[in-house]
Amino acid sequence: MKLNKKRWVLLLLIPIILLGTAFTKTDKYFEIVRNLDIFATLYKEVNAYYVDEVNPSKLMNTGIEAMLESLDPYTNYIGEDDIEDYRTHMTGQYGGIGCVIGNREEKCLVLMPYLGFPAHKAGFTIGDEIIAIDGIIVKDKNTSDISKILKGQAGTPVKITIRKVGKTTTEELSLMRERIKIDNVPFYGMVNPTTGIIKLSEFTGEATKDVKKALQELKQKGAKSIILDLRGNPGGLLSEAINISNLFIPKDKLIVSTKGKIAEWNKEYFAMELAEDVNIPVAVLINSRSASAAEIVSGVIQDYDRGVIVGQRSFGKGLVQATRPLSYNAQLKITTAKYYTPSGRCIQAIDYSNRNEDGSVGKIPDSLQHNFKTGTGRVVRDGGGVLPDLVIEKENAPAIVVSLVTHNLLFDYATQYYITHATIKSAQEFTLSDADYDDFTKWLNGREYDYSTQVEKTLTQLEAESKEEKYYDAIKVQMETFKQQIKHSKENDLITFKEDIKSVLEDEIVSRYYLQKGIIEASFKHDKELKEAIRVLSNQAEYTKILSGK
Repeated sequence: MKLNKKRWVLLLLIPIILLGTAFTKTDKYFEIVRNLDIFATLYKEVNAYYVDEVNPSKLMNTGIEAMLESLDPYTNYIGEDDIEDYRTHMTGQYGGIGCVIGNREEKCLVLMPYLGFPAHKAGFTIGDEIIAIDGIIVKDKNTSDISKILKGQAGTPVKITIRKVGKTTTEELSLMRERIKIDNVPFYGMVNPTTGIIKLSEFTGEATKDVKKALQELKQKGAKSIILDLRGNPGGLLSEAINISNLFIPKDKLIVSTKGKIAEWNKEYFAMELAEDVNIPVAVLINSRSASAAEIVSGVIQDYDRGVIVGQRSFGKGLVQATRPLSYNAQLKITTAKYYTPSGRCIQAIDYSNRNEDGSVGKIPDSLQHNFKTGTGRVVRDGGGVLPDLVIEKENAPAIVVSLVTHNLLFDYATQYYITHATIKSAQEFTLSDADYDDFTKWLNGREYDYSTQVEKTLTQLEAESKEEKYYDAIKVQMETFKQQIKHSKENDLITFKEDIKSVLEDEIVSRYYLQKGIIEASFKHDKELKEAIRVLSNQAEYTKILSGK
């Protein structure tokens, strides 16, 4: 009897539960339809009655972008006109002449020709000025528009009017566009007789193939330890992050897992192949601009105690994106899941809307983080990127260096140096002599590069606040005295920060002769993270101690 009563109660409750569920779903769908109707009506009324003419496409794009911006920084609308740029970003491939361009004082200049591609084969050098493309004058056009004109189907011709460095006349060159493949690994080589370095700049297609090739060749050259440089790497394809991790992690080990609102995005990804080398000592370099796939690789290496992480805390992007097709060939890049490293931690920054000026995560309260453990029991934490095992504090460039760079004076002097010097020593050997530096300081005479030091900026702010709060009269004398004491002298700063200026200027000059690869090699001389990685890899006892957590 009691059993029958329970059955009757259950039967009565089922339709009520179903009705409640249906009501919830219906209510949600009604809200969607209702708001879409309001939006469409508003859009129509604005287009019809707004006092000035409006661009319907621009207005709609603004609305879409504002809506998506309220979700996270990585959910984006990709219009039909931007699809090609998006594909280039994801694949590292496009049809063009193979060079980086940029505006300098209203001129379109070649900033870096890629070795072996049409621009380089045609003799383009850093500092050359592009005047016209297929008869279209590029003055007053932005870099993005000029880039689109240069790109096109591989195998199609393009005529470029250019003014070569050091020349006053122009010439027209005919080039044939090619399929441009941006190198995932712009440099690999030996930094000493036993240590090799692999610079991985992106995780586009074939990244694993490029890293594997570099690793094999370095081992053939005698590398007994490897440095994987992921600094400034913005990420890319999840599949490439998994496969590159697999080069150092044994087959069948968990690499990364993803969890989302929809069950189909809850996945686990394992190492599918035999590793290339599970024993060679590894150091991974990261910084605040190492993101996404770069964080997966560094997080995996750290979680399995497979290598030592060196540098600064990574960016903190633990979100997975997928693209969804929209009408009229547009696409939506939408965040579908979060990813988790083998220890179970999520790299995503707790608050991605508030970051430091350089994009770094900043300090995260301990109360908001959770502890996880690596294979040997070392504690690692979530909530904001990968924290290196060996943290190297980032040094801010002196104000005078920043000013010389932003005023393009180091760029211009390097161009001048290139005109007057046919050759220089190898990228790693080249240094500016004292006489060269004196020549540079003389060349600066009469050129504008004024700046305020951080102390001066702080004092100006203090003065403004003291006036606002009516304290200024009481401290006016001391304030003026202090101003005179800290007033910077550009001439003195050229001496005080000579080594800082020289290091940047040397890299700039080297780029004229040895392009991108040369810049990387030249930077080795003053690379603190690299030197620390070399040091710890050469000390087996310390390396083992870090990874054991003892």
